[in-house]
Amino acid sequence: MRKPKKPNKQTQKTSSTMQTQRIILSGSGGQGVITAAIILAEAAVLYEDLNAVQTQSYGPESRGGATRADVIISDAPIYYPKVEQPNLAACLTQEAYNRYSRSIRPGGLLLTDRHYVRQDPRIDAHQVPLDMHETVMKEIGNPIVLNICMLGALIGLTVLIRPESVAHVLERRVPAEFLDMNRMALQTGLDMVTKMTR
Repeated sequence: MRKPKKPNKQTQKTSSTMQTQRIILSGSGGQGVITAAIILAEAAVLYEDLNAVQTQSYGPESRGGATRADVIISDAPIYYPKVEQPNLAACLTQEAYNRYSRSIRPGGLLLTDRHYVRQDPRIDAHQVPLDMHETVMKEIGNPIVLNICMLGALIGLTVLIRPESVAHVLERRVPAEFLDMNRMALQTGLDMVTKMTR
């Protein structure tokens, strides 16, 4: 994803520099991790004045098989699009966790869903289990927005980009009849982190 012309000052991120973030989002086909990665990358480029690249891979089945999406966000040029040692990762299934958790950079952040994933304490990472699936079902009632809740939680934990930048991309990408549900999911993820850190 190429960086467009510099946005106006109202949409620029206030911080002047950022460490390059290498992110893996993973789960199963149908959970929307690739959509979440695209939204994250677009938000960084279009509304944060940053560079971003996004790539993806699918398992043997388009639905139900393992899915992985890589995102790199930086204020410097990005020369290689694949993530080999992420400093941030999110895993929404046990299969994805088993496959990708050991690749995380020592001390990195690893977000998981407590409903789907049993964490291995031997993984050298700051592991954060959240009840994302349970909370989405309780407060929204539709698991289709679990990916956006995950994105909200990841942003809340890392301050990668501003939540309103993601909200702007949702407005561009999500059909009008599903927009409120996606906004709720984003806020749900953010609120879960806020409650956890109180």
